[in-house]
Amino acid sequence: MDRLGTGIGWRPEIAEAVERMPGVDWVEVVAENVCPGHLPASLRRLRERGVAVVPHGVSLGLGGAERPDEGRLTALAERAAALGAPLVSEHIAFVRAGGPLTASPRLEAGHLLPVPRTRDALDVLCANVRIAQEALPVPLAVENIAALFSWPGEELTEGQFLYELAERTGVRLLVDVANLHTNHVNRGEDPAAALAELPLEAIAYVHVAGGFERDGVWHDSHAHPVPDAVLGILADLASRVAPPGVLLERDENFPEPAELERELGAIREIVGACGAAAGDALGGCGGETADPGDARQRLGVAQAAVLSSLVAGTPVPEGFDRVRMGVQARALASKRADVVAKVAPELPVLLGAGYRGAFLEYARESPMRGGYRRDALDFAAFLLEHRRPGAPRRELRDWWLDRAGPAPRGRLARAAGRVLPRRRYPWSGAGVPPLTNGTSHTGNTMSTW
Repeated sequence: MDRLGTGIGWRPEIAEAVERMPGVDWVEVVAENVCPGHLPASLRRLRERGVAVVPHGVSLGLGGAERPDEGRLTALAERAAALGAPLVSEHIAFVRAGGPLTASPRLEAGHLLPVPRTRDALDVLCANVRIAQEALPVPLAVENIAALFSWPGEELTEGQFLYELAERTGVRLLVDVANLHTNHVNRGEDPAAALAELPLEAIAYVHVAGGFERDGVWHDSHAHPVPDAVLGILADLASRVAPPGVLLERDENFPEPAELERELGAIREIVGACGAAAGDALGGCGGETADPGDARQRLGVAQAAVLSSLVAGTPVPEGFDRVRMGVQARALASKRADVVAKVAPELPVLLGAGYRGAFLEYARESPMRGGYRRDALDFAAFLLEHRRPGAPRRELRDWWLDRAGPAPRGRLARAAGRVLPRRRYPWSGAGVPPLTNGTSHTGNTMSTW
């Protein structure tokens, strides 16, 4: 594939700065955050200058037990076409579980969770990747994710898992060196060993990002400077193969443009100094094509049990580290609070300093079963139904009515008057229509209604 060069993650908060930055060859945009028919003017200007734009998906859940959703695949393909993208990327992760496959309630994580490195999970992932490849107009690259916990009984290392995935499907790899560092701290995995096992010729591009350590756990925040340890892993990778592209990710706590330019310069210098000859990319997908039905069900049951323990308070499945699972559960609840505050910024304004405490109380008894917009509506309904002290009922009711669906306000008001006082929160669904999912990737999600 063509070389991408050095890039940066495009975010609305730094759009103007990115346009002015020297040496930016390409940008990556969270796919779910753009509308094909209404691209931001900044992205249009970058494209006109010849800067490549790559859509980066966060909600497909290719590592989940179910087949990829056709609607989400269509949406990703539309964004690739609208952006004239040379490729698209997604994650090796699951983001939802339950439903008809397991005869259990459907749950949403709102975040990227690790798949077990087992033969069952690999068979399902390969099948899902091939489905996605057939639906997309450009090549697909898949990313290794950061994880706070490990699955018991894993059969493959990270490198072996990625090697077989690429070999069986021809998919390209998005290697996140920051995630390799995260897994080194959190799971004791050796980044050098993982790089040694990777099919280097399959690398499409590389992610570099910062994070922070707290109580022995590394948090992949994308909100801090890139540490030397991550740059060291990048140097190791670049000494083995010249990556076609390297991209700096920053999602929050944006520094001055000069600091971002400095980090880009350091990345460019490392890749240039350590550069090796790149091999030929892998060809198209291959391998078996049969759908792994039994493996899907086994994986679905396991993932549903894990996700239920994280978001619904059910017991932690046997073999998992209960402390780490507790850290992950708290991180998911905190992430929900943060993203809902971005999706529905009026709610923290209405609740003031009590917003986070009220949301975490809601999250403890209310698993996420739709997207973040649905979560925001259900949180407001929770406050109205439970008559939480200090919650401005009239303003919350007006806010909920204005956003609860496409029907005229008068009709919604009559429906809400009948439903809200007596319905049992939160999952009867009365008066609150399903909303488009917005899976969080370190804080990124759709922010408009």
